Amino acid sequence: MKKLILNYLGRDSWSRPVYEADGNLYVDVDPRKGWKPNICTKYNNEFDGEPDMPVSEDIQIEFIPCRDIWD
Repeated sequence: MKKLILNYLGRDSWSRPVYEADGNLYVDVDPRKGWKPNICTKYNNEFDGEPDMPVSEDIQIEFIPCRDIWD
């Protein structure tokens, strides 16, 4: 199984957590507690870009230092 290690960068203009891995930006589209992560790339690799392509469900995701969720 492939592994994607996401490093937390902050929240975008929609308060969604943004992560970086290997020079690419990713966003957790619906970071609610108790919900499984819904990770997508960022359109044009821009911090405030829209969610683009979803990450394959067969990829294991690790959050560094941890997953940022909404309260």
